[in-house]
Amino acid sequence: MSTKHAKAAKRFIRNREQEQWHNETLWLVRQKRDNMAMRIPEWEELREQANRIKAHTVAELACYLEQFSSAAENNGAIVHWAKDAQEHNEIVYDILKQHQVKKLIKSKSMLTEECLLNPYLIDKGIEVVESDLGERILQLMGEHPSHIVMPAIHKKREEVGKLFEEKMDSEKDNSDPTYLTHIARKYLRKEFLTADAAMTGANFGIAQTGEVVVCTNEGNADMGTSLCKLHIVSMGIEKVIPDLKSLSVFTRLLARSATGQPSTTYTSHYRKPIEGGEMHIVIVDNGRSKIQHNFNYERILYCIRCGACMNTCPVYRRSGGYSYTYFIPGPIGINLGMLKSPKKYSDNLSACSLCYSCNNVCPVKVNLADQIYRWRQRLNLFHKASTTKKLMSKGMKFIFGHPALYGAVLKIAPIINHLPRFLVYNKLNAWGHGRELPRFAGKSFNSMWKKGKQLTINN
Repeated sequence: MSTKHAKAAKRFIRNREQEQWHNETLWLVRQKRDNMAMRIPEWEELREQANRIKAHTVAELACYLEQFSSAAENNGAIVHWAKDAQEHNEIVYDILKQHQVKKLIKSKSMLTEECLLNPYLIDKGIEVVESDLGERILQLMGEHPSHIVMPAIHKKREEVGKLFEEKMDSEKDNSDPTYLTHIARKYLRKEFLTADAAMTGANFGIAQTGEVVVCTNEGNADMGTSLCKLHIVSMGIEKVIPDLKSLSVFTRLLARSATGQPSTTYTSHYRKPIEGGEMHIVIVDNGRSKIQHNFNYERILYCIRCGACMNTCPVYRRSGGYSYTYFIPGPIGINLGMLKSPKKYSDNLSACSLCYSCNNVCPVKVNLADQIYRWRQRLNLFHKASTTKKLMSKGMKFIFGHPALYGAVLKIAPIINHLPRFLVYNKLNAWGHGRELPRFAGKSFNSMWKKGKQLTINN
C-alpha cells in the first residue's frame, strides 16, 4: 500500500518540469555550500566543535536555561516559560492583549509555525503579517513553508508576479525579480509603519549574556523591532548556547550550510528592550525535554535549522516539501515528526534512500540517517510496518537459510530476462514502477566461483 508521502510525491513528480527545476535549484544551493566549506581548511574541525558544544549544552540544558533567563531579566527583558504550544500561544496573546495590539508584524519563525500561532491570533482578532518575503508570499497564497530556510523555494517568479498583480496592484505580466522586490518592499513598508508589535524567532540564545541572536538576509527582523515598542521573541529551549565564543563557531557554519554565504546579511543581537519599550522572551518546551532524555534521538536537539539536509536529500529535492505530512519536511522533518507522533507521521520514513548525504552535510553532525534507520526498525512496534515488505523479508530469510533452494533460484532467475513485459512490470513489482529492472546474469557468481575453484584443484 502506498504511503501518504508516496502518493503526494507522485502528484509532485507528475509535473516533470517542476520536478527537474526543484531538484536543480536545491542542488545548486548544495554546491554553493560545498564551495564555501572547501574554502575553509578547518571546516571539519568547526563541525566537530559545534557537535561538542551542542552535546555539552544539551546535557546541561537546565543550567544554561537558568543562566540565560537570569541574564535576560538583568538586561530588562521579561522571560516567560511555555510547556507546550497552547501555553506559548496564550502567553503571546496575553502580552498583545495587555498592550491593545491590533497588528503584529513577524519575522521568520519555524517555532511559531510549530505552535500554529498565526491562526490562533487571527481567530482572536489580531492581524498577523509575515515580513519575510517568502513567508509573506505563502501567507497571501494561504500556504505553509515547504523549506525551513527558503520557504517559497517551490514558487516560480511568474506565480509571484500573478500574486502581486492580485494583491499589490503590480504591473500585469511583469515577473522581473528586481521589480517584484521593489513592489514587495513598498508594500511591506506600510505594514511595518502601522504595526503595533514585532515578533521574532531566535537562532541562538546566549546564556552568558542573556541576548537573542537572529540571522536574516532581508533585515525585516531589525525593521520590525526598531519601529515597534513591543518585541516578543519565541525561542525553543534547544536554542540556548553557552557564550559568545560558541556563537562564533555556529555563525561560521550556519549561513555557509544554509545558503552558501559566508554569513547572513544581518546577524542581529537583541539584549534589552528599546528605550520606553518592552522585550518579552517566551521560552518553549513543547516536547523538547522528552527528546533530551531519549538517548537514541537526543542529537536531534543539536539541529540549528540550516536546511542543508533538505538541499542534499535526493528524495526531498524530487518530491517537494508538501509531500511530507509533518510541517517540517526532509530528513530533519522525518525525525521530528516521528518524535512528535510515530503513528501519525510514520509514512514519512519511506522518504529516505539512506544515502547518508544528510549526515555528511550537517554542520553539527546530527546523525539523521541513523535515526531514520532506527525508526524503520521499530515500525512493527507501532503496527505501521508494511505487510508486503514483511512477507518479502520472511520469504528472503527462508531462501537465504536454505542454500540448495537459494542455488536453484539463482539458476532459474535469468528466465525473467525473456518473459513478456506485462508479466514482469505489474502491480506486484513495486520496484519496476518508474524503473527498469537490471538484467540477470546468465551465470551466478557462486557457480563461476565454484567452477574456478574446481579448476584450481584439478590443476
